[in-house]
Amino acid sequence: MGIKVDELLRAAWLAAILPMLVALIPSFLQGTLLGFSKRGKTLKFSSQKFTVPQRFFLHFYVVAVVWTTLLLVMTWFYAYKMVPFGSGSLHFSTVASHLTGGSHIFSMHKSHVTSVEHGYRVWRSVFLLILMEIQVLRRLYETIYVLDYSPSARMHVMGYFAGLFFYTAAPLSLCSICAPEVFKFAAHQVAEFIVKGRDKMLISPISEIDWLAYVQPLTALEWSQWIGAAIFIWGWIHQRRCHAILGSLREQKEESDKYVTPYGDWFRFVSSPHYLAEIVIYGGLLFASGGSDLTIWLVFAFVVANLTIGAAETHKWYIEKFAKYPNERRAILPFIY
Repeated sequence: MGIKVDELLRAAWLAAILPMLVALIPSFLQGTLLGFSKRGKTLKFSSQKFTVPQRFFLHFYVVAVVWTTLLLVMTWFYAYKMVPFGSGSLHFSTVASHLTGGSHIFSMHKSHVTSVEHGYRVWRSVFLLILMEIQVLRRLYETIYVLDYSPSARMHVMGYFAGLFFYTAAPLSLCSICAPEVFKFAAHQVAEFIVKGRDKMLISPISEIDWLAYVQPLTALEWSQWIGAAIFIWGWIHQRRCHAILGSLREQKEESDKYVTPYGDWFRFVSSPHYLAEIVIYGGLLFASGGSDLTIWLVFAFVVANLTIGAAETHKWYIEKFAKYPNERRAILPFIY
């Protein structure tokens, strides 16, 4: 019986979302659960037990870049080898004989006829992972060069583990529909490499690789992928701008040792526009996925719940900190909340 990667991920996302939903309901647990989401300026000095430096955010994006890159390379290579492009549309064939030199180890693929619909799903997973790679690479860059966290800034250790969970589970969720077969394919390739060696694996020189064949199938994807990508890029650009604004404020704080109210871009509407942009980014990924995968819906639900809670705490802090804080600003949703 095959590993149900998507079912395991769905259970994990539900387990992660449930405490955040409970935190929204007034109860004796609310304060404790909300405390897990606090960090930086919203984390009071008296509450810094079981915390880690906020600069540990770097760990999230190192993990995310390494893991997303690995998944992207494996899935893309699998898609190229097992779900090739031809005659203007996606079609399916087996290359097991070529890959294994006639070995029966991978013979399951010889009799396996994959549907056209599944082929689109595989290439769509590649597309989603490309977008995720663009996102995590930028976040890694910003964490190192733009968002210079104060040495005194802390975050709760539960928030730290939640971040590690997210950047491990989210990329895998984007390709969960084909992950088991991709992992089997990759394991087989590694085994073949070990047994036969590089020279007998018929690895083509870089100059002889048909790079167009790796990219061309992506152009055959449906309109929803490209609209989703446009939504993703819209959020991506605004998050980059908002992080640049926050980065410049941190530089000003080092000079004057005082917090200042941020202005510009989506700060005109909300207190945490970088969180709003993150929701737009993952909304774009959800749209690009076609909206038929429950796992990706749960990823989006986690992002919305987590960032809404964080934005509410940040908005509350701004109001308490600045007497003349703009009344028209909301926490995360313009004109609404």
